[in-house]
Amino acid sequence: MGKQKVLKKTDVLTASEIGQYHYCSTAWLLQRCGFEPESPYLESGKQIHVALGGTIDGFETKIRYARWYAILGFLVLCAAILLLFFEVIL
Repeated sequence: MGKQKVLKKTDVLTASEIGQYHYCSTAWLLQRCGFEPESPYLESGKQIHVALGGTIDGFETKIRYARWYAILGFLVLCAAILLLFFEVIL
């Protein structure tokens, strides 16, 4: 049995890196080699991404509440149907 190879950080690609490579393979390679991008718009882009992340988190919360309200509405509807059914029988 041979030695088992230990993976280094540079051996593993993240999903984000695959997206970066697909968008611009040259920029991905430069960043992978340690060159950081320089752009006057980089900081504002980061701020926009942070703001969008907060917005997306807010949507996830609203979707969760909407699901609970849908379940609650369904239960109220079932209760109303049962009350009507028993009122007709009695």
